[in-house]
Amino acid sequence: MHELTVTQSALQVALEHAERASARRITRINLVIGKLSGIVDESVQFCFDFISQGTLAEGAQLAFEWRPVRLRCRACGSEFVLQDEDWLCPACQSLGGDIIAGREFCIDSIEVE
Repeated sequence: MHELTVTQSALQVALEHAERASARRITRINLVIGKLSGIVDESVQFCFDFISQGTLAEGAQLAFEWRPVRLRCRACGSEFVLQDEDWLCPACQSLGGDIIAGREFCIDSIEVE
């Protein structure tokens, strides 16, 4: 379950920023997750609820923004969003491409009091 590791990292980053801002508490953490990251948002929430106990982030809401998979065609260089597991380039119909987005897991913003 790699969700625990990434959730611990995200919590640590959020706590560091909140402490630098002299926040009393973290109310919301906005996360960006790529469709290919393998992250399960329910697992992140479960881990977060457990590991944030007794911290400035206890009770904070997690908000998840899912990012689509973006590919760059190796044949023609076009960029496109993966639709319904269709790996064909819409411009030239070549199969596959380089993944340029969709694996991310990061904090977009932190809301504090």
